[in-house]
Amino acid sequence: MNQSETKTCQNCKTQFTIEPEDFLFYEKISVPPPTFCPECRAVRRYAFWSERTLFRKPEALAGKEVFSTFSKASPVKIYDHDYWWSDNWDPMAYGREYDFSKPFFEQFRELMYAVPWPSRSIKNLVRSDYCNQVADLKDCYLCFNGGSHGDKSENCLYGIKFLSMRNSMDFYMTNNCELCYEVFSAGRCWQVFFTVESGDCRNVWFCLNCDNCSDCFGCVNLRHKQYHIFNEPHAKEEYMKKIKEFNLGSYRALEESKRKAHEFWSRFPMRYAHGTHNTNVVGEYIYHAKNVFRSYQGLNMENIRYSQDMVDARDSSDFTSWGGDSELIYEAVVCGENCYDLKFCTDCWPDCENLEYCMLCHSSSNLFGCVGLKKKQYCILNKEYSPQEFKELRKRIIEHMHAMPFKDQNERKYRYGEFFPPEFSPLGYNESAASDYFPKSKEAAAQGGFNWWEEDKKKFDTTIRSSDLPDHINDVAQDVTKEIIECLSCARAYRIVKPEFEFYKRFRLPLPRLCDGCRHRERMQFRNPMKWYARKCMCAGETSDEQPRTNHQYANLGLPHTSHKNGEHCPNAFETSYQPERPEIVYCEPCYQAEVI
Repeated sequence: MNQSETKTCQNCKTQFTIEPEDFLFYEKISVPPPTFCPECRAVRRYAFWSERTLFRKPEALAGKEVFSTFSKASPVKIYDHDYWWSDNWDPMAYGREYDFSKPFFEQFRELMYAVPWPSRSIKNLVRSDYCNQVADLKDCYLCFNGGSHGDKSENCLYGIKFLSMRNSMDFYMTNNCELCYEVFSAGRCWQVFFTVESGDCRNVWFCLNCDNCSDCFGCVNLRHKQYHIFNEPHAKEEYMKKIKEFNLGSYRALEESKRKAHEFWSRFPMRYAHGTHNTNVVGEYIYHAKNVFRSYQGLNMENIRYSQDMVDARDSSDFTSWGGDSELIYEAVVCGENCYDLKFCTDCWPDCENLEYCMLCHSSSNLFGCVGLKKKQYCILNKEYSPQEFKELRKRIIEHMHAMPFKDQNERKYRYGEFFPPEFSPLGYNESAASDYFPKSKEAAAQGGFNWWEEDKKKFDTTIRSSDLPDHINDVAQDVTKEIIECLSCARAYRIVKPEFEFYKRFRLPLPRLCDGCRHRERMQFRNPMKWYARKCMCAGETSDEQPRTNHQYANLGLPHTSHKNGEHCPNAFETSYQPERPEIVYCEPCYQAEVI
């Protein structure tokens, strides 16, 4: 086995380590080691993915404006989604001979701007026009990055990163929930509100890290509990009485309950990583996984490294978004559904095999440097060859990519083995998922070689300020759906659509004072960053270490901790996404499990 090797990232100039396991994978798929560090590689991939944006852009045939993943500033030309998938045009018509007088990436860029792109990435939508990066939705509005393998979602609004949701609003990273509102990372929940990192719960409000609980309010780290308020048990009648006294139909009263709950949460230890049913995992928001290293947001994975946002994937590295029974994927984004051996690809699905440097290719195999092909094989730059011709030309092109690399404006070199240069992205950095996970200023993005496009947004004259909305939902009439409301935070105009209004009335929830974008940003405050820090467990025996930023010190329950004797400081160390300077009390897995009740 190769030894570890330390390299200097040609982008950020920091040092990074290529581990023996990495070398084994690179040898398995026949690629050279990367010259960018794992974080720079992730940022580069995220810049090619739009997780939650939707624009209007003229399509290339008749100039009609359609909903689009890409803004008007983007140089790619688009066809309406249904026309793009039809047989009315032929992407092979854009095929061309390989030119050994100029770098591969220059030739690929010419092809990607010549071939039309589909306006959106959608599949099987019913009355869900205002959605993108989704499949199998019915009657949904402004929902993004959801659905896979026939997991249907219905009657949802303002959701991102989800599977099998019903009649819910304002959620992120959720699955199999119904009648939920303002939830972050929840599964198998029913009537759950303003709740984070919880599962199998019913009728809970403002709860954190609770499992199999019902009728709880403001609780944290509870298991199998009912009728608890701020972790204190109550009789059913007393619980119901107190819940009414909270007066949650009032915006002011609800905001005060939210403030008290968040302050209460901060007094309790957090598990060093979010995830369950894992074996040999270093990552965050990883569930049901084995042998996963420094990966983020994934479910049902095995032998995965440096990857993000995946479901059902195996034996892959540097893989961002999707999966769906796919394996041997490297440096790819938005690829999945029975794919095998994809390298340096974006938006290729389903049933693809042996693709390299491809975009928007579907149900195809043995392609190199192709765009927009469907059910094709043995093609290079959208031109078809015999299997032997393909094999020989591919080998010559790889040699040429090493001999004549592409150089960007900052002299970064792109040979075979690197993903597409960021300037090739059809998105502006500020339009892409990269801006959510790795925020940058316009100047910093430009220095990194990323695009930045600011579209002239249509301005609406507001009819009411959100601060002037009635405080209590009982005082709101249906004609509020006709109002154009000014967001309390960004002053952007937003509306309350009819299904949204009906949801608020049904559960006696006050109208939001923020637009859907600002509400999303508030939810993202619960999401840990995609970084890892070496830390030690803060369990000091009978109590936690005092957290200097908040002066909080948690008193342990006095139950045995398997990692150390009672009264002794826990010796466990780990990698975690909680930065050392954050205020949370962070425990290792054994100490955390001893403190949940």
